[in-house]
Formats: sequence, C-alpha cells, structure tokens
Amino acid sequence: MSESLTIMQRLRQGFSGLLGGTGSAEAATPHGLPVNLGGYEFAKNSPGAAARLHGVDQALVWVVVALLMWGMIMVYSASIAMPDNPRFARYAQTHFLTRHIISLVLGGAVSVLAFQVPMETWEKWARPMFVTALVLLVLVLIPFIGKGVNGARRWISLGVMNFQPSELAKLATIIYAADYMVRKMDVKERFFKAVWPMGAAVALTGVLLLAEPDMGAFMVIAIIAMGILFLGGVNAKMFFMILGILVFAFVMMIAMSPWRRERIFAYLDPFSAEYALGKGYQLSHSLIAIGRGEIFGVGLGGSVEKLHWLPEAHTDFLLAVIGEEFGLVGVTVAICLFLWLARRIMVIGRQAIQLDNVFAGLVAQGVGIWIGFQAFINMGVNLGALPTKGLTLPLMSYGGSAIMMNLVAIAIVLRIDSENKQLMRGGRA
Repeated sequence: MSESLTIMQRLRQGFSGLLGGTGSAEAATPHGLPVNLGGYEFAKNSPGAAARLHGVDQALVWVVVALLMWGMIMVYSASIAMPDNPRFARYAQTHFLTRHIISLVLGGAVSVLAFQVPMETWEKWARPMFVTALVLLVLVLIPFIGKGVNGARRWISLGVMNFQPSELAKLATIIYAADYMVRKMDVKERFFKAVWPMGAAVALTGVLLLAEPDMGAFMVIAIIAMGILFLGGVNAKMFFMILGILVFAFVMMIAMSPWRRERIFAYLDPFSAEYALGKGYQLSHSLIAIGRGEIFGVGLGGSVEKLHWLPEAHTDFLLAVIGEEFGLVGVTVAICLFLWLARRIMVIGRQAIQLDNVFAGLVAQGVGIWIGFQAFINMGVNLGALPTKGLTLPLMSYGGSAIMMNLVAIAIVLRIDSENKQLMRGGRA
C-alpha cells in the first residue's frame, strides 16, 4: 500500500514540475501532458474542464457478455430434458431458459442503476448495506418467509424470482470490508482495534449462513474478508494467525458434521460401491460427462449425462455439461475467460489504489477475489479436484439473485474503472 502511494506521489510531483515550470509544454501540446498509467494513455485536461465520466472498459464488458450468452445457451441445453422427469412434468422445455433470461434482464437493469452510483455513495452505504444483509439472513431462517429446497432454507420468494440473501451478503461484505480497512488504516497493526471487529462481523455472518446451511457461501465470504484484510495492509503475523484460525474452524466443522465427513470420503473415492450411489453420485457423473467429451466434445445438445443422470446440471454442474458438449477445448476456454476476468478486475483495483482511491481499489479487488475464487471452487468440484460444494459458476449458471449480484458487482467495477479514467484525465470522480 505504501509503495503504491509513494509511486502516486512521485507521479504527481513529476507532473506538477513539468506543468508548473513554463507554459511551453502546454503550448506545444494543446490538450496537455499525456499520462500513461496501467496500460492506459490519457491526456490531462485543463484545470477548468468539466468533470464527467468517460468510456468503460470495452474488453471487460465483452468478456462478461460472452460469458452471459454462453451461460444462457448452456442453461437451455442442460435443462431442456428436465420436463421428462415426473418431478418437473408441469414445466415447459423453455421454463428454466425463460426464468434465466428474466434474471439477466432484471440483473442488467439493476446493474445499470448501480453504475450510476458514485463510489463515495457506496462508501456511505457500506454499514447500512451490511446490516441489511444480516437482517435478510435472519429472515430467511424464519418459517413461512424463507423457502426451503432439499433440506436447505436459503431463499426468499419474490414471485418472479427467488432471492438468496447470501448473494447480497457477499457484495455487502466486500463493500463493508473495504470501508472498514479505510477507516482502520491508522491502527491496522493492532489486532484488537483493526482485525477483531471485522472477524466478529464475519463470524456472525458465518453463524447465520451455517444455520441455513450454506457452508459454500461462508467460505467465499471468509476468503473475501481475508483477501481485503491482506490487500489493505494488515500485519502479516496477524493475517497468518487469522488464516490458521479460519482453517482450524473449517476442519472442525467438517469433523463434527457426519454428512460433511462423508462428502470428503466420497471425494477421495467417488466410484466406490459405498459412495457411487450416495455422496459421490454427482461427482462420479460429472467426471463421466467430462471424460465423455474428450478433446472437442460431442457437440452442443449432445450431452447424455444431462438426461437425468447428473443432478443440478444447469446450476452447480454446468461446467460438466460444457465439458461433455465442448470437450477439453470448451473447458479450457471457460477457464481462460475467468482467469482474464479476475486479473482485469484486480488490475482496475490496483489502478484505483495508485490514484489514492483506496476504498474503490479494495472493492474492485474484493470483486475479483469473489468471482475468481467462486469460479475456482466450482471448476474444482466439477473436475474432481475439490470436494463437492454447492457453489454456482459465476455469470453462467442458472440462478436469479446470483446472476443479479454478479452483474451489480461488475457494474461497480466498471464504475471504478470509469472514475479512474476521469481522475487520470485531471477531473474529479
């Protein structure tokens, strides 16, 4: 952090020295001094120029659009045969596709509104937003308010769609943690003043999530909070101590829960007679689907595993259908797209920190951690590299509130990028 601030101070000193010496430089270049920062080249506006937002990152937008469109096609492909199941007999073949498109439209509309909100306003909303997320996590546990599916109570029915408070909690945690680190910047070396309150907030969120139960969302939120604390400059000893405590907590949760232990054993040998038709069923059929796809896949729509063999093919195991229909090539393309997306978001966050906008930088990097880590977990589960966990593939899997929150997070990142460009042009964000 201090290194980034030092670089920014040097840049400012250099710019002021060059511009303040004589007027010849400005006379030679009517639009002012060109500024190159983080791969972008801008011209510094005159002091009296009106501040306004400039174009967003086109590459980032198109990568997100590509993932959304590909996800929409795969959701349709993975769910088209579901009405053949007596459980879904009343649904049309386009039922899940239609609901997914509605989620995309609603998410797009909300993200456009989110883009209009300045980062200063998001910073003011940090604590009320986090409290709201906690209240919703409590409400979802109340009978007749929270909706239960397969033994888990994680959704609140809104008629058009089911809202999952844990998705809002992920975004709220990012904004709250970034605001928290900015407020605690002066005491970040002290455990009880800098780390303990944030740890207590995450612990409270974890208790509510585990009551649903939703250990996957808790893992994502814990990693987000830890990542922002680390990037915010928390003392290394305190960071590794907290990390150790967190790892110990997850190990104890698994050890004390019989069905979580069975998932670990099933992950180690999913094709055994003991687990093949139980806890290892999803993983074994996911591996079968990916193996059947070989290099180039069987073609779009040609998946066999989606024909009631692979449960939740349109949500948690969408990558398995991609692997079967597009093969190794399709899985590799998906991995590369998510790698590029996470890296690009982290770069935008770094640029914001270089421009002395620490809150915006930490928010962007928190979003990068969220999307990157959740995609990593989902892909690891589908490929058999990690134990089965109920996490969707960001931007691609079927889901209303998940898609909406993903798009809002991307909109906030685009807002940060736009404000970065404005600052580099010499205006005010």
